[in-house]
Amino acid sequence: MNIPKRLVAVAALAGVAAFPTAAMADPGDSADVDVTVEIAPIVEPGVLALTVAASAATLTENGSTLLVRQFTGTLPTVTVTDTRTAAEIPAGSSWAVVGSSSDFTGSAGQAPITADHLGWKPRLVDAGNSEGQVSEGEEVVTSLDEPTQPGNNVGLTDQELLVSTYDSASVTGDAYSVNADLFLRTPADVAAGSYHAKLTLSLFE
Repeated sequence: MNIPKRLVAVAALAGVAAFPTAAMADPGDSADVDVTVEIAPIVEPGVLALTVAASAATLTENGSTLLVRQFTGTLPTVTVTDTRTAAEIPAGSSWAVVGSSSDFTGSAGQAPITADHLGWKPRLVDAGNSEGQVSEGEEVVTSLDEPTQPGNNVGLTDQELLVSTYDSASVTGDAYSVNADLFLRTPADVAAGSYHAKLTLSLFE
């Protein structure tokens, strides 16, 4: 069958028109994307810390005899604070505060008064909620005294116990305070003048 040429051309044009063309975006169009993030708070680890209420103590003469001169005062309050969780404490841990003194040196070249002449009697001020699990150390008397406990007339020459607990985990989350009566005892012929010593307190676990 012969199709007129004019009809063939029309059919070809109709076939082209059946395919869609690509869409064109208008200039200036925009789209928004919401971005979110969740930031967790920083969790600070707990700490076991030692603080002292003051940096100095003064001893004044009190209770001297013809043979022994005595000078007394009070150790500034010492506080142990534990903010750790039980999970942060090593199993079986215990903590303690100990103290030791240097010799007393004279400001005008006097002979030093050795540390064995300084003693203390610790006193628990605030036991928190420890139910007896935090306790003060025993009295330490001077080398001029008779011992009040076996071998305790050595003065503060070594690390002597001020306060302690035998189970850190059981007393965490609280604070505990202690001070001590201080006493310096010297021979009656001690040289007059000003003396100075350093009492060092250390917290161990």
